Amino acid sequence: MAKRVLTTESGAPVADNQNSATAGVGGPILLQDQHLLEKLARFNRERIPERVVHARGSGAYGYFEVTDDVTGFTSADFLSSVGKRTETFLRFSTVADSLGGADAVRDPRGFALKFYTDEGNYDLVGNNTPVFFIKDPIKFPDFIHSQKRDPFTGKQEPDNVWDFWAHAPEATHQVTWLMGDRGIPASYRHMNGYGSHTYQWTNAEGEAFFVKYHFKTNQGVRSLSADQAAELVGKDANSHQTDLLQAIERGVNPSWTLHVQVMPAADAADYRFNPFDLTKVWPHSDYPLQRVGRLVLDRNPDNVFAEVEQAAFSPNNFVPGIGPSPDKMLQGRLFAYADAHRYRLGVNHTHLPVNAPRTAVVDNYGRDGIHATRNGSRHDKNYEPNSYAGPAQTGAALAAPLAIHGWTGTHEAPAHAKDDDFFQAGELFRLMSEDEKGRLVANIAGGLSQVTRDDVIEKNLAHFHAADADYGKRVEEAVRALRED
Repeated sequence: MAKRVLTTESGAPVADNQNSATAGVGGPILLQDQHLLEKLARFNRERIPERVVHARGSGAYGYFEVTDDVTGFTSADFLSSVGKRTETFLRFSTVADSLGGADAVRDPRGFALKFYTDEGNYDLVGNNTPVFFIKDPIKFPDFIHSQKRDPFTGKQEPDNVWDFWAHAPEATHQVTWLMGDRGIPASYRHMNGYGSHTYQWTNAEGEAFFVKYHFKTNQGVRSLSADQAAELVGKDANSHQTDLLQAIERGVNPSWTLHVQVMPAADAADYRFNPFDLTKVWPHSDYPLQRVGRLVLDRNPDNVFAEVEQAAFSPNNFVPGIGPSPDKMLQGRLFAYADAHRYRLGVNHTHLPVNAPRTAVVDNYGRDGIHATRNGSRHDKNYEPNSYAGPAQTGAALAAPLAIHGWTGTHEAPAHAKDDDFFQAGELFRLMSEDEKGRLVANIAGGLSQVTRDDVIEKNLAHFHAADADYGKRVEEAVRALRED
């Protein structure tokens, strides 16, 4: 069998890939060695900017299969009939650490799912927790700065982490999640995924509903203690990537069952919690889980860079029947995610195979830019409307319109009957067993006791006291004991 010919980027054959061209034997290298210069220049540019958040990730392809009729709530075609399957790509990730970080750390996990539907790609960008630390996107850069490496010390600092939380009482609910037993999943296969935000579904009659997504792992939830995680990181920093890769290669395909909570749009105004507040959940007693379908991962990427690092998810990628809600964090992410990918990957990142639609035809007037692959021809116009049979609008909205009223300005979110920053954190604490409470308190105290400023410690303790008297008392005593040692 003939060997393949090594070529330059322009396709010219390479004569010698072992020796650089020099001025005589042992002489200096020649600037005219095009192959050497191209090879070194390309090598220097192999890395693209890593994600500011969710840098460390793993991913796999699979499918979503509808198991229950939800056409009464949404007209989305990929959910239109029981048994219908849609190809998917799911990217898991940690949030705070860099690309070289370890997998088994205490951190929320990204759960970003791309549906390659017949009506275009639908991206559902969530986490493995149903809530988040903040409720307004204007605080997001500050929050992330506080959680990532300090500019001076070059490492995550408890002073920064807890100082931000001291000034963000709404974070108490998510802190309770993060410091609890589910803060370090045993693997990506053994954790739930959530849309976290509130989204809008619209049915064929134009009726609007607000929904929350819950992907329940069919492998069972399994988590690691802090000691177990530290031991695992020492053995394999890529533990979750290893587990996911090997499971799928063995044919042990992980799966999740998708449920949704459905709220009629008319309920939102008078619901006891603000239904668009990302720091809150909807109790299942108010809006029970309704099964939708099954997500299965059955194929590993062939190239991690091309298919995991270059995978781009944008929550503004909706399909007919699904749209946004007034959730302020979601509203901010509708811009921020796509803009991050335009910076990292270029304006034409949607042309990359992992991001391109599978069956839907892309037909618009986007042109040019770095890495453009769809530039049109002499017969195509790059403006609209035109008289040359170019693509035109449908006039059909993706989702129902949202009613708005009031004055423009920098308003706080509207308060509902039970809207405070601590009630649901207290409810979560009270649901825990004694053993779970003990581990939660130990995890919080381990970090909070390292804070150097007493006032920052006191502010955080006040949040736990406000959530539940016993919760606050236990954390305060544990912090005091550690600081006295």
